[in-house]
Amino acid sequence: MIHWTTTLGAVLSVFGVIAVGGLIRKLEWLSSEADRSLLQVIIRVLMPCLAFSVVTSQEGRGLRGMELVYPPLVGVGTILIGFVVAALAARYLGRAMGLHDDRARRTFALVVGVYNYGYIPIPLVKLLFDDATLGVLLLHNVGVELALWTAGVMLLSGGLERGWWRNLISPPAIAILLGVFCNYTGLSDRVPDALMSGVQLLGDAAIPMGLLIVGATMADHWQSAGLHRGGAVMMGGSVLRLAVLPLVFLLIAYLCPFSPDLKRVMVVEAAMPAAVFPIVMARHYHGDPSTALRVVVATSVIGLFTLPLWIRWGLLWVMP
Repeated sequence: MIHWTTTLGAVLSVFGVIAVGGLIRKLEWLSSEADRSLLQVIIRVLMPCLAFSVVTSQEGRGLRGMELVYPPLVGVGTILIGFVVAALAARYLGRAMGLHDDRARRTFALVVGVYNYGYIPIPLVKLLFDDATLGVLLLHNVGVELALWTAGVMLLSGGLERGWWRNLISPPAIAILLGVFCNYTGLSDRVPDALMSGVQLLGDAAIPMGLLIVGATMADHWQSAGLHRGGAVMMGGSVLRLAVLPLVFLLIAYLCPFSPDLKRVMVVEAAMPAAVFPIVMARHYHGDPSTALRVVVATSVIGLFTLPLWIRWGLLWVMP
């Protein structure tokens, strides 16, 4: 069993890199104009390299049968559960939390329902577990993306926009499918070592680069979040995202006959704060960005303290 100090150290190291991202933004060493280009490099080059190298690694080659099916289903299911729980809370407790119109309530349901599934859990899994668990996490994230771009868009805007399916064909998802194909056909053993080493080097850069961008984005939104006005919605979002939903996810992990790797993934994801990307979605689909900002900032700050607690306790409870 992973020691408490190991979990705490992993969480602190991840948030430390995020803090560096915020610092270099404030020092103007990383401009907001550079974000789009860097994100394109991360999403189109670095993350696919990480996904392919993990899935085709020795540990990742053990992904077979239902091990390829359950993780995406869990990703879809946990996001949908989050949407339902948050939407019910917004409907019946919305006025008490300061959610006075439908736009704010729909945004609250989206941002609370989508946990951070990328730049925080991936480095944590890399630090705490092995490539087999990381491969399961990447497969799990395919399901999260599916739920986000279907149910999430419908929740926020009331319907699907034309061409929504293009968001599902992401470079990391293609890299995962390619890696699985190479495993099944034996092509993984025929990839030249020099090429594989280059892919791994690029993949290793994905997470630190992504964490720096997350920190810079948080620094941009800190002032505009209106923290002094949104105490009720921040408290409500934090209770749901960091207390109620983790218990639900851990109970599912405890009761269901999932593999140890998937159970570890569920423990880590249960502890996550709200994802940052729904802020962008709220702006694009005419939601309420201020509500999204408040929930993301509040859960990220409080999550620094709750993350190691949930991961440690979750592993003790869920793992055999």
